[in-house]
Amino acid sequence: MGEQIICFDFGFLVQFPFSFVLLYVVARNKNQRRNRFWKKPFIVAMLHKKLKILQIIPTLDRCGAEKQMVLLASHLPKDEFDVEVAVLTRNGYYAEELAKNKIPTTLIGKRFKFDPLALSRLKREIRRFRPDLIHTWLFAANAYGRKAAIDCGVPHVVAGERCVDLWKSRYHFYIDRWLARKTDRIATNSEGVKDFYVQHGLPAEKFVVIPNAVLPFNPQTVKPFSANQILEEIGVSDLEPNRDYYPVFHSENDPEKQPFSPLTSEWCFRRTPFIIGVVARFWAQKRIKDLLWVFETLKFVHLNFHALILGDGPERDQLLRFRDQWKLSDRVHFLGQRHDVSRLMPIFDLLLSCSAYEGQSNSILEAMAAGVPVIATDIPGNRDLVIEGVTGLLVPDSGDDFRFRRRTFVEKTLFLLENSELRKKMGMAAQMRIAEHFSLEQMIRHHTELYQMLCSDSL
Repeated sequence: MGEQIICFDFGFLVQFPFSFVLLYVVARNKNQRRNRFWKKPFIVAMLHKKLKILQIIPTLDRCGAEKQMVLLASHLPKDEFDVEVAVLTRNGYYAEELAKNKIPTTLIGKRFKFDPLALSRLKREIRRFRPDLIHTWLFAANAYGRKAAIDCGVPHVVAGERCVDLWKSRYHFYIDRWLARKTDRIATNSEGVKDFYVQHGLPAEKFVVIPNAVLPFNPQTVKPFSANQILEEIGVSDLEPNRDYYPVFHSENDPEKQPFSPLTSEWCFRRTPFIIGVVARFWAQKRIKDLLWVFETLKFVHLNFHALILGDGPERDQLLRFRDQWKLSDRVHFLGQRHDVSRLMPIFDLLLSCSAYEGQSNSILEAMAAGVPVIATDIPGNRDLVIEGVTGLLVPDSGDDFRFRRRTFVEKTLFLLENSELRKKMGMAAQMRIAEHFSLEQMIRHHTELYQMLCSDSL
């Protein structure tokens, strides 16, 4: 194909020398600021049907941004895009998914926060692939990827800001602002993330909001577990509650106005316990310790329940110690990283999320897609997903006042568990919201339009 194009260019030059030179000069002048390594003749660029897209991301760990990148890279139209992935630091769980979808992946091998050799290797990879557009994800890739793209003269750059990053210092925001000047668009997944970065000096006109996507739950292709199967797997044999349940009072059930007494309604004595789900990486921002306190209170009032915590991370050992110290091992079960989360989600009566900050939670998306109501902290990102009283309940974040936050989680958890009809309505509304606003097809279409719009400016 390369030899045929060269011959065609030569014939065109012989027959129409003036026209060819004019077209080439116009194209070169239009893009000379950024296309230092882009030496192809203009006519070749027009004949190049597929757009080359390089996705750059720090790792392929099992986290939210990584999952969205893999969904995007794997489902962009094959007849319109040639996609490759550059991984800065290490491969991980999603490397297999990319290989299955025949997406070439290159490990750059970044070892330090400031690693000039890794930057050099990344530039070499860019020059080899010669992408029409680079899309970077998360801070490390945004910094290294955009610097390399600018140095190599890549025509178009899209940066990905995926979270309300409260951990960032003034130094980080200075880098973000400086690189934003050389960036065509900043893609984010929620209005809350956009507002956060605009408040820190990034240009609002460069942001484009493309919500996260989730694959629809299909019980015909994904056979869900039953609650009894999971309870047997974790070694729970006694399914009968052995004591009366004592309710935690809600606002309309003020303990000062009526006595505190055991509740013996029928729902309290069903044979199968309530299943409460938590799906998160064990970082400090997820505040899983708060949820352990919630579960301790639920056990104290003798609620018949089991909490399944899925995930892993640096706080795992500490959280296990807390669980054992608070004597919760018979009610709280750490299941680790699971490859069958989609089969577990449907058995949850509730999903709890206590994060201090988020971009757009994949675990909440997946729970809603499976028809599970969600109780989550009222923070940017979560507000875009959970509609208060419709698809779930929101708990005021309350900052450092963890006592109020934990108590409110307890109250709202018991409120929903005591109202089975409301849970069903919320689950159905959640599924409808996901189908209407957070489908994979919509996410792919929005990115396709963004890439094509930016690259069409070069022609």
